[in-house]
Order: sequence, then structure tokens, then C-alpha cells
Amino acid sequence: MTLDKESCYYLGHVSKVRGFKGETILFLDVDDPAAYNGLKSVLIDMRGTLHPFFITSISIDEKGFARTKFEGIDNREAATEISGKELFLPLDRLPKLPDDQYYLHELKGMTVKDAEFGILGEVENVLDFSQNPLIQVLTEKNEILIPLNDGFVKQVDKAAKTVHVTVPEELLGMNKL
Repeated sequence: MTLDKESCYYLGHVSKVRGFKGETILFLDVDDPAAYNGLKSVLIDMRGTLHPFFITSISIDEKGFARTKFEGIDNREAATEISGKELFLPLDRLPKLPDDQYYLHELKGMTVKDAEFGILGEVENVLDFSQNPLIQVLTEKNEILIPLNDGFVKQVDKAAKTVHVTVPEELLGMNKL
């Protein structure tokens, strides 16, 4: 079975090489890095293709950096080949969240319903800008970009696959197609 980025989530990247025996430092871009302390493998993006790499040892600090040794990476040169590369894991490895919390990828395809204007469309994409993530809704006439914050998104009902929002009318007509 081949995995692509669509069926995976971004975990972080290989930050740098440490020492001469192939050890690396990974940056884990997650809320709780310690939850990955028992990590046995990752997928590394090597020129657009995800390749499995097996972990023989890992030690994670409180800042999200993991001192890691990979199977088969036994010298500085081999470690340098994966330095800077992105890390992924299959979506089914994500920890289960309570009903009132969600992962951004779960929003894709959900119906967006405004309190005043009714159904606006479906979430086409989530634009994950670090300080201002947006949900993208495409209608026949325009693209609606809704900031993913409590001021606009009032509730995400995972069971009903609905994102309940309150947006000003000006925002609805901003981006004509």
C-alpha cells in the first residue's frame, strides 16, 4: 500500500544532523510532542514520495525537538540526505479527539451554514496559515474565505458534518469568481 500526503498528516521535519553516527534532531510540529515518545516509524518526503523510516531510538524534549536514530542511517552523510525533509504519519495514527475538538483536515467537505444567510456551501479547503487559518468555501459566484476563529466559527458539529458560522455580509461577496 502506497501512502500519499492526502492520506497523511504533517508531523514536522528533520531539523539537523547531530554527531557523526547518523543521529538527527527532528522538530515535531504538534501540540503535545511527548505523545510521540514511543514513535516507531515515520514517513519522510523524499522528492515528493513518502518513504518509511524506522526509529531505533527517540528522546523528545519539551520544546518539540526529538533526538532520533533511524535504522540504516549510520553516518553523518546518510543523515545529511534526510536533513531538512518533511515528516508525515498516516491520518489513522492521529489521537482521537473529544467531540468538541477537531483536526483541520476533518473540516474539508463539511457543509458551512451561516446563522443569517443559511447554507453557504462546502469547505473546499483549509488554508493553514499559522496565525490565521481560513476555511475556503467555493460557491457558483465567489470564493468565501472565513477565518477559523471563535468570532466567525461558532460550532463544528462533526456528527452532522456542519460548520456553523456567523459572517458579515461584506465578507460573503468579497472574492467574486
